[in-house]
Amino acid sequence: MAAPEGESSEDEWVDDHAGPVVRPYAMTRGRTRPVRGRFDLISLVMATRVRAAPEVGVGPEHLAIVGLCQRAQSVAEVAAHLNLPLGTIRVLLGDLLERHLVEVREPRPATAQPDDSVFEAVINGLRAL
Repeated sequence: MAAPEGESSEDEWVDDHAGPVVRPYAMTRGRTRPVRGRFDLISLVMATRVRAAPEVGVGPEHLAIVGLCQRAQSVAEVAAHLNLPLGTIRVLLGDLLERHLVEVREPRPATAQPDDSVFEAVINGLRAL
């Protein structure tokens, strides 16, 4: 569709409140999987440097993640704060992990089995209903 007379077609790609509209696949260069890491929703991400120097392959979203993760953040929190899809965040985190700009602590699997008293308490509670 052609732009109306007096308006440039560039106006179609700019949001008044958010600035230029960039699709998530453009941020990840079409990648859908991280080059490294799994990144569970509750994995904690922490920056390894106070500031990341701009370099080839590190975009503004990467730098925003490093800035945000000066204090440990979960992967879900990073996605929410930057208002980006979780899949996009995982790809960007993989890039940062590969460059040693962040470290990730995966959640520990629950190893302890609850003892029988927990199950008995649940059963007794259900019977009391």
